[in-house]
Amino acid sequence: MSKPPSRAPKAAALLAVVASLTASLSACYVVPIDPRTGQGYPIQRADARGDGAPPASVTVVTPPASSAPPAPTVLNARLYPLNTQANKGGLLTAVVVDNNTGRGSFTLSYLGDTMQGESTRVDGSYAAFGRIYNEVLGLNQRSFSGRRGIANAYGGKGVNAQCEYLITGPGIGTGACQFSDGARYQIHFGS
Repeated sequence: MSKPPSRAPKAAALLAVVASLTASLSACYVVPIDPRTGQGYPIQRADARGDGAPPASVTVVTPPASSAPPAPTVLNARLYPLNTQANKGGLLTAVVVDNNTGRGSFTLSYLGDTMQGESTRVDGSYAAFGRIYNEVLGLNQRSFSGRRGIANAYGGKGVNAQCEYLITGPGIGTGACQFSDGARYQIHFGS
């Protein structure tokens, strides 16, 4: 009669692999990352613990930086009529979508026509800023503080709008618009 094959060599080989893996991983551990700072949480050194164990090596794994651009900011605006032509259109609502790149889109409805265009942030050196304010609100001494922007829109019925605005806080600000048919509006941003 023959003996069944011995499993001792396979078991010994498996134990040797497990022991090897355990020994190679016993000196390493993963450090949790603080989401506020992106740095690993502080680790107490082995000699400071007083347990006599040798210090372990530390591997800090940081997540890759997000390459996604910031989400667009939507600014809702109300346009209040300032003259007889604007009274024909009444109170208007507009939406400025700021793509956080210095440019965005500008949309509003006027006398049954949907007008679409773009908005652009401008800095203090933009020499033309203030012209629309003066034409719509009159020649007054003004100081412009806040993020400046200009917006233009055009509708299928041939009317266009030119606007200037200042964003003075999160989602709030003021501005002025002049339409090619003579309508003049003051803008208020915010809910």
